[in-house]
Amino acid sequence: MADDPQSPAGGLTPHLTIRDNKGTEAVAFYQRAFAAKEIGRHMADDGKRLMHAHMHVNGASLMLHDDFPEHNGNTAASPPASVVLHLQVDDADSWWDRAVKAGAEITFPLADQFWGDRYGQVKDPFGHTWSIGCPVKG
Repeated sequence: MADDPQSPAGGLTPHLTIRDNKGTEAVAFYQRAFAAKEIGRHMADDGKRLMHAHMHVNGASLMLHDDFPEHNGNTAASPPASVVLHLQVDDADSWWDRAVKAGAEITFPLADQFWGDRYGQVKDPFGHTWSIGCPVKG
């Protein structure tokens, strides 16, 4: 059944639109910043834009593609300000350090939070916000 959360056909996969034909750069950034593993890639017929990329990040799927304004009323896409991609990890400090070293911009500094996680947020070079967290080690 499609509504069954245990169904292998279910799940939710973020699918990011990358502006300015930087999809290939985004794949490389996510590999450096979040240890993403590329599963597949398809270029558009023009041979320049990324039609589709599929990666695994921290055990989950992430998909992305270059913006194709000609298929969207000639309006360029922009990253949604209300979406945060959360990475619940084993060691927030090492994931944080790797992301910042790769070029992520700190928007909410990594720190121990009142709810029991070590948590912070960064923005990637393509405008998408990521949070990184793990339980505070005690």
